[in-house]
Amino acid sequence: MTKKYQIVGIGNAMVDVLAHAEDSFLSDNGIEKGIMQLIDMDRAVELYGKIGPATEISGGSAANTIAGAAHLGARTAYVGKVKDDQLGAIFAHDLRSQGVDYETAFAGMDAAQETGRCIVLVSPCGERSMNTYLGVTEFLEPSDIDETQMAQAEWIYLEGYRFDGPDSHEAFAKANKACKAAGGKVSLTLSDPFCVERHRDAFRDMIKSDVDLLFCNRAEMLSMYQTEDFNAALDQAAAEVEIVACTDSDQGAHILSGGQRWHAPAVPTDIVD
Repeated sequence: MTKKYQIVGIGNAMVDVLAHAEDSFLSDNGIEKGIMQLIDMDRAVELYGKIGPATEISGGSAANTIAGAAHLGARTAYVGKVKDDQLGAIFAHDLRSQGVDYETAFAGMDAAQETGRCIVLVSPCGERSMNTYLGVTEFLEPSDIDETQMAQAEWIYLEGYRFDGPDSHEAFAKANKACKAAGGKVSLTLSDPFCVERHRDAFRDMIKSDVDLLFCNRAEMLSMYQTEDFNAALDQAAAEVEIVACTDSDQGAHILSGGQRWHAPAVPTDIVD
């Protein structure tokens, strides 16, 4: 029987504010190049006032992945929390217009926090430095998880960044249980090496118990298994999950499954955004 959804994503729901910035701007403003830094509302307002022309679109790591899958023809849905405000409306409209089912209840106008936003500064080399104000997306909770929807998914795709929240671990566990009980599978993206540092034990527990497909990059993989031996880390991950997909910067990507390993080289290209 065909399930309603091929992929249901669960993660941060926010608006990306995209702007180009020289490396000097990053250093002058205490921004570490190429990583995600969590910021508060005051810092978000400060940076927004300093950047040049910007584009505002629905974003969030997993939300972008789900939108991309929808563009490729996949049947998708997304779970992530925004506020009933202007940026929340932008997020919901953008995601739905791309063919993604999005039905997560908005946080009310009286919520203390606002819709999250990520100020993404793109360096001339194409590297992205992300400054993230989580806002209400941090407060995703188990009640936001529709078990029927999870059971209708072939795969659920969990965003590691969303572990930064008081009730997110419980929400993920609820989603995993409902999906797997109905014969679905669970994928997890580690998101960022600093995210791994914050939640290593919780990630390891989930990887061992629930995860079928692990997405990460080299830095995240090394951080997860606390080693400098990349191949050893890959082998350890492959012993715990069905499939490992690990990107390796300009060296391409590594896929491990069923005792086999494949390498996909990176293709040189001109960076346009």
